[in-house]
Amino acid sequence: MKKAAVLRRLKTAARQAGLEYREVELTNHTGVIVGGTRSTIGRHSEMPDQAAKKFWDQFASELGKGWWR
Repeated sequence: MKKAAVLRRLKTAARQAGLEYREVELTNHTGVIVGGTRSTIGRHSEMPDQAAKKFWDQFASELGKGWWR
């Protein structure tokens, strides 16, 4: 899955939930903030589907369990 598609899906879900969405460029990663939850994602253009699901799962406290399904 493309990194841009992963972030786009997260951004759309955050906006629909009325939460703040922000991306911050760090040294080797991109920091993503949704509401009060922060995480990082690598700068690779492609990522395995399983890795995308685990990344999205980190935001379950803000967006609800299994929000990406």
